[in-house]
Amino acid sequence: MTTAYDIPADKLIEKLVELLKKDPNFTPPDWSKFVKTGIHREKPPIETDWWYRRTSAVLRKIYMHSPIGVEHVSQMFGGAVDRGSKPYTSWSGSGAIIRHAMKQLENAGLIKTVEGKGRRIEPAGKKLVDNAAHEVKKEIIDELPELAKY
Repeated sequence: MTTAYDIPADKLIEKLVELLKKDPNFTPPDWSKFVKTGIHREKPPIETDWWYRRTSAVLRKIYMHSPIGVEHVSQMFGGAVDRGSKPYTSWSGSGAIIRHAMKQLENAGLIKTVEGKGRRIEPAGKKLVDNAAHEVKKEIIDELPELAKY
């Protein structure tokens, strides 16, 4: 069976975005139109479906690094901050966005809270990600048949 480890992240996240858009558990909050994704950003995201993309990326991160907490996931989405003449430093991404995305994933039954450790992937979440990875692999093989032997 194909897993998330076998597929490029960008293609897997695109497939998960399609699946999450169909699920009524995932809706962007009202404030998502105005919020920046971290202190290292100057403006809010331009894309209209950025919330689904971020939620899909969070699900993939939890799949890969389970169990993991909000702070570690927000560090993965962080970036460099320009401090003028001082050297750049790294800052975490928005914890509120990660926390809200994790709440939606929990309400959908894809992840679960482990006391003192963070969130871990549930069997339903693992199945969703693995099935998406398998579909992506089929699409890649259809485009490039010479890769079918791998």
